[in-house]
Amino acid sequence: MAATINDVARVAGVSISTVSYALSGKRPIGEKTRQRIESAILELQYQPNAGARALAGRRTYILAVTEPLRPDTYTPAHMAFVLAAATAARAYDYDVLLLTQDEATGGLHRVTSSRLVDGVIVLDVLAEDERAELVRSLDVPAALVGIPADTDGLVCVDLDFEAAARLAVDRLADGGHRVVGLLGHPPSVYARGSNFPLRFREAFVARAAERDLEVRLGAPERTIAGVREAVAEILGPDRDLTGLVMHCEDTIQMRALDVLCEAGLRVPQDVSVISAASTFDTSTFTPPLDVIPLIPAESCSRAVELTIAQITGTVDPRVELIPPTYVDRGSTAPRRP
Repeated sequence: MAATINDVARVAGVSISTVSYALSGKRPIGEKTRQRIESAILELQYQPNAGARALAGRRTYILAVTEPLRPDTYTPAHMAFVLAAATAARAYDYDVLLLTQDEATGGLHRVTSSRLVDGVIVLDVLAEDERAELVRSLDVPAALVGIPADTDGLVCVDLDFEAAARLAVDRLADGGHRVVGLLGHPPSVYARGSNFPLRFREAFVARAAERDLEVRLGAPERTIAGVREAVAEILGPDRDLTGLVMHCEDTIQMRALDVLCEAGLRVPQDVSVISAASTFDTSTFTPPLDVIPLIPAESCSRAVELTIAQITGTVDPRVELIPPTYVDRGSTAPRRP
């Protein structure tokens, strides 16, 4: 089999990105490092892919959008981001190639190494994400909609989930609520390291501590029984919880409202409720909910813009956070004495 850039990196004892920089001349490489790479190239008789060389000077006008469909993926919300990315790409006369495989890097490595695409949009980012590492090593034009644990060398854009959590806590604390709950995503979403639920939950707990609030957490499964159990735990045996923030899917939120109604609790008279970082319309809920919206078009449009800017020029690595907004629909009220 012909040697690959991975083989060159292994023999030279350097990263793939260092080999890429040495070949392209995009960044300066130390002389000793360059000599090791050149020796490895000669030893392995490595030759860059001819098709890649031929395509290097022209564009395909296609962006890869990587959105793995995992077992616990809530498809409606994730596909909203895919559609937003595709719509934003069309504004630049670009089409998108959707990569949905759960195995994170195979398809992405294939389409970038063969120059089938000009750039990459990475969705549903994990805190520790192989795709982020691949994008970094290949030095391809790319933007992540999400914030991995290590953002070095990456272009990232996302809603400021930490600020959204603080906004929700402050709304309840300012209304005199002292016992508040967070109804979150199913446990598997946190376990696999999805970045935004973890960022929201951590900021929620931290802000509640700063405001001297008692906080209760629930992570229900996507079943009526699971939601009922989680809501009961958050309410507590004395049902003393008066403020609830829901950062989860629309079906879980609607079921939670049903559980509150079954328990004889009114919104907002007995429990103030906020829907946080939601991609769906909460004005149709019963009752309509205050919401801190998560608008896919905002982050995806900016991600596409930053990717196109990398294709046509240079963009410094960065993390851009979109400030959250609060929409009042009457589902929160001051705590009754």
